[in-house]
Amino acid sequence: MVPMPPSAKRPAGTAGPFTPRDFQLVLLRRMADHNPDLVEDARRGLGASLADMREANKRWQAMLRSPRARAAASRYRSVLGPPESVTARTIGDLECEARQWPLSLWPDLRFEVLVAPNGVVWNEWLVRAPGAPAPELHTLDDLTPWSCVVDEAARAFAPARPLEGTAPTRWGLAFTAPDADGVRRKVAAEFTWGLLQRTAVGG
Repeated sequence: MVPMPPSAKRPAGTAGPFTPRDFQLVLLRRMADHNPDLVEDARRGLGASLADMREANKRWQAMLRSPRARAAASRYRSVLGPPESVTARTIGDLECEARQWPLSLWPDLRFEVLVAPNGVVWNEWLVRAPGAPAPELHTLDDLTPWSCVVDEAARAFAPARPLEGTAPTRWGLAFTAPDADGVRRKVAAEFTWGLLQRTAVGG
């Protein structure tokens, strides 16, 4: 995690543009239910208080619900700036554009938005940055919080079955993975904004 420069920090209660720092606080707010300690460390790395995180989430929700709300693709550009990369991508029979932005909290990841030709956003989540080393995922012990993104877990423990998320911005995967003794276990993994948060292990 790269600490935010002082110039990027805004005093609590000060209104202003919604910044990449604010957006990262929104991501953290969604992750706080599962991993409060990780979120607290990341929040402090951004130089933000709990009040800052609550305020950022409140402003984000207001932006989403406003009758004058921007389209999602435009909203991300206005908050995060021009994307670092824009790549044409084909998913099944569908053509789309993958737009990616770096975030200081997770330098090895990118926030990716998939945009249809008509401008509709199909998906928005964290993915591994191009060229960044992928985690080694072999057993249950490797599936620690924030260790991997959705597609990495799906590839490492194929075949994986999608599960319905428990809330917006959450995804689930069901698969089997070996424990430390090599016994294969049923796993339900939950992701928030594409980043692994927790696993539930069955027999």
